[in-house]
Parts: sequence; C-alpha cells; structure tokens
Amino acid sequence: MKSDISFSKAQQSVRSRPLILAVEDHEDNLLIINYVVDSLECEFMGEFNGERVLKIAKKYQPNLILLDIMLPDISGIDIFRELQQDPLTSSIPVIAVTALAMSEEQQMISEAGFQACVTKPYLLEDLENIIRHHVLEIEAELVA
Repeated sequence: MKSDISFSKAQQSVRSRPLILAVEDHEDNLLIINYVVDSLECEFMGEFNGERVLKIAKKYQPNLILLDIMLPDISGIDIFRELQQDPLTSSIPVIAVTALAMSEEQQMISEAGFQACVTKPYLLEDLENIIRHHVLEIEAELVA
C-alpha cells in the first residue's frame, strides 16, 4: 500500500468530509483503519514513514491524525511534539494508537498531550467510537 496523497488544491480548500491521516508502519493496520474511516464517510490518508508526517500535515491539514507511537524511523511522541510546535499543525487533534499498554507508558502518552489513546489490539468498534467522537466535533466546526 502506498501513501494515499491525492488531494488537489481545490479539494483541500473545499473539503466537505473530514480528512483523517493515519500514520502506521504495518500495512494491515492501515487497511483496518482505512476500513473504519471509510465506514464513517471520511477521507483517508495513510502514511508509513514517520519522518514525512509533519510535511504531509502542513500540506493537507487533516482534521484528525491517528499516530502510531512505535514507528521504526521516529517515535510517535517526537512526531506529536513537532506537530504541536508548528503553528500550521498545532491545532490538529492527534490520537495515539499504540501497543504500549503498561500504566507508565499510558501515563507518558497522556502527559504528552494526545487527545486520546487507542491500545492495540483494539476492537473495530472502539476505534470507530473514538474516531466518531472526534469526527462529530470536526463536522460541527465545518458546519459552523
């Protein structure tokens, strides 16, 4: 699966459906997230390379980012901090998606400032509910 970056400039500025960017190094997990995002009638972008996330987020301004914490090239927490430091991306909500389940690891993720955390393996319903919660907030903002 290649990174799905196929939005024209017109689509970026007049997007009627929320755009969800998923950053995950396992193709199967990206496919599952894509399935859930599609079921919620949102646009989907998938990215394997953590180093590219800031550039992609600046260019496409996703409404929500699902960010794997354990990527091979860079820590998801480091990516999150970079996103928070950039004025173009600091307001984008980011949900941690991780296999880190120990209480001290969960506390570290919480203290970093993520909007939420989904622990792998997750139920599709749990992932859908957390995305839906954030999508409803996004859609309310799009309508306003």
